[in-house]
Amino acid sequence: MLSAFMQAFKTPDLRRKLLFTLGIMALFRLGSVLPTPGVSLTNVQACLDPLKNQQNQDDPGLVNLIDIFSGGALLQLSVFALGIMPYITASIIIQLLRVVIPRFEELHKEGQSGTAKLTEYTRYLTIGLGVLQSSAIVATASTNQPFGMKCPDPLVPNSSPLTMALMIVTMTAGTGLIMWLGELITDKGIGNGMSLLIFTSIVARMPKNLLSIFGGSDAYKFFVVIAIILVATVAVVFIEQATRRISVQYAKRMVGRRQYGGSTTYIPIKINTAGVIPVIFASSILSMPQLFAQFSNTNAGWVQWIHNHLRQDANVYLVAYSLLILFFTFFYTAITFNPEEIADNMKKYGGFIPGIRAGEPTVRYLSYVINRVTVAGSVYLVVLALLPTLAVSRWLGLSSSLPFGGTTILIMVGVGLQTVKEINSQLQQRHYEGFLS
Repeated sequence: MLSAFMQAFKTPDLRRKLLFTLGIMALFRLGSVLPTPGVSLTNVQACLDPLKNQQNQDDPGLVNLIDIFSGGALLQLSVFALGIMPYITASIIIQLLRVVIPRFEELHKEGQSGTAKLTEYTRYLTIGLGVLQSSAIVATASTNQPFGMKCPDPLVPNSSPLTMALMIVTMTAGTGLIMWLGELITDKGIGNGMSLLIFTSIVARMPKNLLSIFGGSDAYKFFVVIAIILVATVAVVFIEQATRRISVQYAKRMVGRRQYGGSTTYIPIKINTAGVIPVIFASSILSMPQLFAQFSNTNAGWVQWIHNHLRQDANVYLVAYSLLILFFTFFYTAITFNPEEIADNMKKYGGFIPGIRAGEPTVRYLSYVINRVTVAGSVYLVVLALLPTLAVSRWLGLSSSLPFGGTTILIMVGVGLQTVKEINSQLQQRHYEGFLS
């Protein structure tokens, strides 16, 4: 692997792409620590310092979710405080609207031109969500209890309309800049830009979280957490690489003097077809009540019920979290994998599954296979999302748990594998041995 890494840097164009990607990631981290105009860094440090303020140990779910994808920039109210979350939410909404709005489905089928139009809609929606989220963040940061924490002084001492408007514009512009940086990586760098920026944010927070566990508990608990991470990593690598292959044969046909077909290929179906999206969507939905409770009367009964039962370690939260992950796994798989479209394409080019008739029988067979595979994938996501959190918070009794459960590991390993595959393919094009050789 090290020799392949050296070969990648010896190749001029590949070295240029790698350095460009690393430079964009460094710029992204710089924006994550650059404070927004109007924020008091002294008040922020006094609020976040665990030695000075022992009350801020558990972040609300939605805030914790956004803070993870911003690399800790949210709680510091930096220029990139919103991180990549508005773009992720906008992308998911646009994909879900394909089921509701026929025009979006038509654009999806038009190819490159339709995809470009959907990307344009995603950008507009990202900016709109950035304005809404930044407005909520600035409003709660101007109080003594931002994001459910108790701070000695407001993070924004001067809460004049002009200052708040400037902060909203700055954070929204930061979201647009992040979106542009991600597209630059995709076009001129290595790997998927948005995924790599998420990877950068999560990796930047991991040492801090592990050190907090090591400093506040016994040494053996720290090593148990490390073992859990390693086991989860091995499981993610194994499951993410696993596929269910459906054999497809193509009949021979003559076009002019040339013969086409007669080959055998397969349809690869990943066990986890939906990826990490079901977990993100489930966490976002369950975190919304906590966000509403922050702006309501703390003495109300429903507010107290939310605080008691929708915490990340509460039984009601865990059950609802599991059910939502199962639902969104099947829902998103149904959107992205269309058996009818695959069967029509196979029939158009003379392909068929051995032992299965073309047409409706092929559709039923593909639906049967994808449903069975999705059951395994949904259970895998539930176990991966809950097991690390349960192991750290309940079995080990640690107050600080792994951020966002096992999904953090899923994102890091998944993005890492995909990036390594792309570097490996480019090395093989140049007749070098790859990372996986």
